[in-house]
Amino acid sequence: MDLAALVALNVVNGAASLVLLCLGLAIIFGMMRIINLAHGEFVMLGAYAAVISANAGVNIYIAMLIVAPLCVGLVGLIVERCLIRFLYGRLVDSMLATWGLSLLIVGIVTTIFGNTMQGVPTPLGGFSIGAYRTSWYTIFLAAVALVVLAAIYGVLRYTRFGLVARAVMQNPEMAAVLGVNPARIYMATFSLGAAVTGLAGGVLAPVSGITPVMGGAYVAKAFITVVGGGAAIISGTTSASALFGLVNQLGAYFTTPVYGEVILFIAATVLIRLMPQGISGRFFRGTI
Repeated sequence: MDLAALVALNVVNGAASLVLLCLGLAIIFGMMRIINLAHGEFVMLGAYAAVISANAGVNIYIAMLIVAPLCVGLVGLIVERCLIRFLYGRLVDSMLATWGLSLLIVGIVTTIFGNTMQGVPTPLGGFSIGAYRTSWYTIFLAAVALVVLAAIYGVLRYTRFGLVARAVMQNPEMAAVLGVNPARIYMATFSLGAAVTGLAGGVLAPVSGITPVMGGAYVAKAFITVVGGGAAIISGTTSASALFGLVNQLGAYFTTPVYGEVILFIAATVLIRLMPQGISGRFFRGTI
């Protein structure tokens, strides 16, 4: 029973981590149809922002929850204004441009900080489940994921910005006729997606090894989760993260963490083959 509770907690932790990693990408890809291959580097920038500010004396929670998303959101704003705004509707060009951007970011961070691994202590202690021990930080990750999901849902569903953003993504020409400036909505949406990605990097910093190339470990998993979830940002990302988190953690438990990743990619391949429109396209049509 104790072991089952521990495995269940690890599944929740894996799903929460995937939600945090994928939500910013889902906003950018699901609403703007921009394939951001620099997504992993945005996660890395958030982690570095949290680690550097925490080591400089900033409270760790402020560093993770405020400094990291603000820094990466600002980077996203600059990137959108200088690069992405010229690439809307050009899928292949956006892929090539963001791939080059990812190489540029890795090069800049490596030049500044070197290839040494950095980190910050996990801010919460542990607790026991029978004969096993785990960290309270797993509960914290799950709570942050739920709060972020609720906040994004509230913004998209109940605010004027969310209504206008969804209208622009569906029909920018009609929105422009009604007096909306699509360029500003694109800018705000991309910045929001980048900020959420920075938040993910910040809260994952205490449990990850922080290096300039750490983004490569996240980008493929994030993309298959977003594609597997489908077009709906909230319901698609949540359902796919829950499914793949379960598959990954159970696969790692019964085999090894490496095989757990392999099983995850196999499950994603099968899911996309059976449901080309993703989980939300099959079960959650019309949802956000």
